[in-house]
Amino acid sequence: MNVRTPDPNPGWLSNEDLYEARRRLPMVYVEAIPVRLDPLGYVSEVGLLYTADETGNFRRTFVSGRVMYRETIRAALVRHMEKDLGPFAMPQLPASPVPFTVAEYFPSPSETGLTDDRQHAVALAYVIPVRGECSPRQDALELTWLTPQEALSAEVQGDLSGGRGNLIKQALAHMGWCE
Repeated sequence: MNVRTPDPNPGWLSNEDLYEARRRLPMVYVEAIPVRLDPLGYVSEVGLLYTADETGNFRRTFVSGRVMYRETIRAALVRHMEKDLGPFAMPQLPASPVPFTVAEYFPSPSETGLTDDRQHAVALAYVIPVRGECSPRQDALELTWLTPQEALSAEVQGDLSGGRGNLIKQALAHMGWCE
């Protein structure tokens, strides 16, 4: 069962070419952790997507996707936010798109703690406030809004694969949230 989001531009790379590129080159991604802010600008909720992987296991994750050839980081963020959260999410991209971290994924365990079985990937990770109505699309089954405490709980952290739980911790720390 293939639950991956279809490539919106299939002429970009065929599945075979993508496979070969992933074997030889790091792929560039953007990752966005959607949040809701309180009136003072503090994180009140973290949005996590609930998806099924190729083996039918259910996992939590956040907005993520490749940066396409000749696409700006800003355009990639908007495209993936809309693709995963729907057209009415109203993401509030920063005036200067500076990531809170650069995440490095490897196909096997490494010093970064982040893994992606398919490839070596470099992801620019952002915290993106959203103000509108979110309705998950593509391969996401639902979007769950959690308090920061819930997002950091052992249960939720266990549902995030490939070390992504650490990115949630880093994102919340970046936004000034601490327990």
